[in-house]
Amino acid sequence: MSISREELEARVAAYRKYGSHRKAADALGIKKSAFGESMLKAAEQGLLGTNPVLPGYAIKSIASKTADGAWVKQTKAPGEVFEMPSGFAHKRISNLSDGQGRTIARWDIVEKDKEQQLAAMRAAVEAFKDELPRATPIAAPAHTIDDLLNQYTITDHHLGALAWNEETGGGDYDLRIGEQLIIDWFAAAIAQAPAAKRAVFAQLGDFLHYDSFKSVTPEHGHLLDSDSRYPKMVRAAIRIVRTVIRMLLEKHEQLDVIMCDANHDPAGEVWLREMLAAFYDSEPRVTVDTNPGTYSVVEHGDVSLFYHHGHRRGVKNVDSILVGKFRKIYGRTRISYAHTGHKHSDELKTTDLMKVEQHETLAAPDAYGSNWLSGRSAKVITYHKDFGEDGRVILSAARVMGASNMRAANDNVQVGERRVA
Repeated sequence: MSISREELEARVAAYRKYGSHRKAADALGIKKSAFGESMLKAAEQGLLGTNPVLPGYAIKSIASKTADGAWVKQTKAPGEVFEMPSGFAHKRISNLSDGQGRTIARWDIVEKDKEQQLAAMRAAVEAFKDELPRATPIAAPAHTIDDLLNQYTITDHHLGALAWNEETGGGDYDLRIGEQLIIDWFAAAIAQAPAAKRAVFAQLGDFLHYDSFKSVTPEHGHLLDSDSRYPKMVRAAIRIVRTVIRMLLEKHEQLDVIMCDANHDPAGEVWLREMLAAFYDSEPRVTVDTNPGTYSVVEHGDVSLFYHHGHRRGVKNVDSILVGKFRKIYGRTRISYAHTGHKHSDELKTTDLMKVEQHETLAAPDAYGSNWLSGRSAKVITYHKDFGEDGRVILSAARVMGASNMRAANDNVQVGERRVA
């Protein structure tokens, strides 16, 4: 509320008459806090003079002029001691120091505490576990090959992303296309894969394009090309994984589910893992890895299979941390393979410890991703429990969808024209 010059002068006169904020405020019939604020404004306008140090101000510096005189420079006194708001954490601190390294000013930049957000989400999922409906067990297939494991490798599907073929040259993409594409791929891949007893649904992360109601990356806030609303994306993700798991259980006796965390959807992967573990806890043929860490492993006879999205460690250096984190499993297996994604392109490296493979994605590139060229495919890799890799099936997006007339949500092409996905 603004105060006129005349009112400020009247309050200054009352302060000089009564000698304290409280007495002057009582005499004027106003609150002490309101009177104190008006004294600060009066001081800023020079109505209180300069001697002695003004209320709410502090001595900035003193320069002697004569034996009995000095200049006094005043500045606003510091405010209250900063206290971190509940649910927030420091993002960064900027500090202004003098020549001796003493703090002159400090800026605290805070943001929502990500660990608290994740902890709250985990707690909510735990609380709802008992209320979630359980999956009805599915009849196991009549015949499978005991020694084999099929790894269905999906990465960087970016469900909820938006791509316009005219802009990117890599195909149209939106929530509807992304859902249909992954179901089509699994249908074709399962049909061509051998009848292995065991399967791994290896979802290597960035399954969802973004992680909240804002379509930005959670760590760096990069703006993303997005198609849909977050609840619609969540529903599509749940539909997809439930459909895929049912399809895999019809083919294989035993299924391991891996949902790696990643840079686009770290929280999303948490609720996916926990929701799936609760939903399938009555299905003895499904094992969901709920390890909250960034690295995962599956042991198959003499073979160890490691998984990491690739945003923390890449093809060149992920092997050593995998061995360090899973040294017992690595030590008792003879052949090891690691699988990553993140860069949307294929790369294979043989190290002294294992074979490390980076996988490309089925998803069409958005405007940012179209600055790099890579194929669009996913793989089923078959492993023998004694001899390691035993074969693979590679299916491209174009192979499973063909010449589709499905278009991105913002595509303005007339109905009847066709595009290659």
